[in-house]
Parts: sequence; C-alpha cells; structure tokens
Amino acid sequence: MTKQDTAEVFGRDKSIALGLIGRGIQKSRTPAMHEAEAQRQGLRCVYKLLDPDAMPGDPALAELLRAAELCGFAGCNVTFPYKIEVMDLLDELDDSASAVGAVNTVVFRDGRKIGYNTDYSGYAEAFRLGMEGAPRARVLQIGTGGAGVAVSHGLADNGIGTLVLVDADRARAEDLAGLLGRTRPGLRTEVCDSVEAAAAEGLDGVVNCTPMGMAKLPGSAFPAELLAPEMWVSDIVYFPLETQLLADARAKGCRVLPGSGMAVWQAVRAFGHFTGLAADPAAMEATFRALGAE
Repeated sequence: MTKQDTAEVFGRDKSIALGLIGRGIQKSRTPAMHEAEAQRQGLRCVYKLLDPDAMPGDPALAELLRAAELCGFAGCNVTFPYKIEVMDLLDELDDSASAVGAVNTVVFRDGRKIGYNTDYSGYAEAFRLGMEGAPRARVLQIGTGGAGVAVSHGLADNGIGTLVLVDADRARAEDLAGLLGRTRPGLRTEVCDSVEAAAAEGLDGVVNCTPMGMAKLPGSAFPAELLAPEMWVSDIVYFPLETQLLADARAKGCRVLPGSGMAVWQAVRAFGHFTGLAADPAAMEATFRALGAE
C-alpha cells in the first residue's frame, strides 16, 4: 500500500475500522492487539467482533463480509470456520493466499476484496524463533483445515523432513498432501488414519491445528500417553494459552510452542496489510501478554 493509499484508508481523523469474522471468538485477543498498536502509532482503531454465534439469525459469511464493507471497514480478519469458504467471495488473492489455499485477512480497497494469508508467515516466524535446533525429521500435524493448510506451509519452510497428516476427514488430509506436493515439492508427506498409527512410526514433534483445546472444546487431540520427553509439541490454540495438550506435554518434559507466537505474528502481518504501516512485534506481544494466561 502506498502512502497515498494509507492516507485514504485513515481519512482526515486518522481512524480505521476493522473486524474479525468467525464463530466462538468472544475471547479473541486480536482486537486488543490491533487497537493498541494503532494507538501507539497515533491512530484511532475500532476493531469489532463479527461472530454469528453471538448474533440473531445466524448470518452467513457473505452477509458479514458485505456488512463490514458497507460500514466502511478497511478490512477483516477471518478465522474458524471460514478461512477456505471466504476465498470464493473475494475479487483477488495475494500470492500467500493462492499458494496456501486459505485466507485469514481480507482488505477492502478500491471496491475490491483482496485476500491474504498471514497465518502462514505468522506460524513460520513463530516456529523459527521458538523451535531453533528442534529435531524435525518426522512431524505429525493434526488437522488440515484452513489454519492447518497455512501451518503446513510454515513447517515446510522450516525444514521439516516428513509431515504426517491426520484429519477426521481423510479426504481433506489427502487434498492437503496433494497441494503440498505442488507448492512444496521438497517436503515428504504421509496421510494416516489416526494419531496412534502416526505415533507408532516415531515422531519428533506434534502440531495441533484443530480447535480441540479451545475453551468451548476442551480436551486434547493427542493422547498424553503417547508423548515422550524427546518430542516437541506445538499448539495453535491460544485461548486458553495453556491447552490440555501443552499441559500434558510440559508434564512429560517436552519442549512446547504455545499458540501465542502465531497469534502475534499473524496480527503483525495483518496490521501491515490493513494500514500500510509496520507494526512492532514486541509491542503487540506485550499487549497479548497483558491480557493474562486465559
């Protein structure tokens, strides 16, 4: 975005409206991170939650997106369960979204809706910073939906040797394996029917890309008895920050990567798309941490 475009987004009062579209998002920390970063940079940001679960009539995704655009929003983040569905409603896809096959950031610009994927770059950066030196020959990823597609590309870019995919919908896991074969041909993939079958062959790490562990869906996608101290564990769920999976992993002595890293870094990238300004990752992380552990 050019300086002129940025000025047009903010208007005379240097303000911007944004939103998050998703289900069960009332505890999201994304609004606070964007609003605080905007204020730090001398802007006024209003960030609204567009959650069908909290609205009468259960509005469809297309209705929510259109309403945000008509209300003058500069853009919206998109989360579970809409990251793939939203692609059919957009006019243009950034290279990041095209490669990954999912969108988590939509910018309204010049009458067009443009989709980006900052989950991918966000997770890749979080993993790079938080898992330096971790073994990565054979890694299990549980969940291959919109977020899982992004995470798998971030893992591939961090040198994972073989990525084992498990999903309740095997066809969806096979689709992701096929996509990765085209976009990341150097990555080896396997599709397994269960986490038990995947663990039987040995694992260096486990990544949870399912909603399991969220406040509204407690539990763990990976049995605690299959964890071993030499394994590392990553979870993209961040409310609560300490999921059951991470608690089980810490108890076994595993190295862990909480969902906070991806949450912060995807917000950093999205803020840049919305405003044309560079966000401060340390400042956005401080806002995230200030909201507490739950």
